Amino acid sequence: MSGLPPDIWQPVRLTVELAAMTTLILLIVGTPIAWWLARSKAWWKEGIAAVVALPLVLPPTVLGFYLLVLFGPDGPGGALAGLWGGRTLAFTFEGLVIGSVVYSMPFVVQPIRNAFAAVGDRPLEVAATLRASPLKAFWTVAVPLARPGFLSGAVLGFAHTVGEFGIVLMIGGNIPGTTKVLSVAIYDYVETSQWREANILAAGMAAFAFVVILTMMMLEKRTARIKG
Repeated sequence: MSGLPPDIWQPVRLTVELAAMTTLILLIVGTPIAWWLARSKAWWKEGIAAVVALPLVLPPTVLGFYLLVLFGPDGPGGALAGLWGGRTLAFTFEGLVIGSVVYSMPFVVQPIRNAFAAVGDRPLEVAATLRASPLKAFWTVAVPLARPGFLSGAVLGFAHTVGEFGIVLMIGGNIPGTTKVLSVAIYDYVETSQWREANILAAGMAAFAFVVILTMMMLEKRTARIKG
C-alpha cells in the first residue's frame, strides 16, 4: 500500500512467525498431555488439568510478571540463555515463544483432550484385537478420529497467539524486528498518534478474528454432521 511506512510489515511478519512456531510446539507438546488427561484414571489428573488451564483465568500481567522473573538473569531463563552467550530470555524472540506456548496452551490442549475423550475405548479395543501396539493404535486410530480436535486446537492456538498483548509486552517489550508484534505495534501507533497505521493493522486483525470464528463454526458444524 502506498504511503505506508516500510516498517509496518515487520510486526506482521514477526507475529506470523511467532504464532506459527508457537502452534507447532503446542501441537507437539500438547498432544501427549491431552492424551494423558483424556485417558488417565489418576485421581490427581484434574489438578494437572487445572494447572494447564491457569492462563484462562490468570491476568496476563500476573503470568507475565512471573515469566519475567523466570526469564531474568537470575532465573532458569538466564542459565538457558547462557548456552548461546546470552544473559536473559526476557526481551528476546525465544522468550516470546516460550511465553506464548505457556499462555496459549489451554486453547490447544483442551480441544484435543475433548476429541480424544470422544473417541472412547471401543476403537482402541478393536485395534488391540487386531494386534496393534498401543503406539500404533494411537497413530492409526486415535489421532485420525481426533482430527477435528487437532484442527480446532491449531486454529485457536494460532489465533490466540496473534492476539496476545499483555504477555508479549511484559516479557518482550517493544523492540522492532525482535519483539514488536502486531498487538504491540497497534499500541505504539496509537501512542504516537499514527491513527492511519493503527487503523490498518486493527482492521486487519478484526478481519482475521472474523475468519477464525467462522472457521471454528464451520469445523463444529462439520464435526456434528460426521457424528450424526
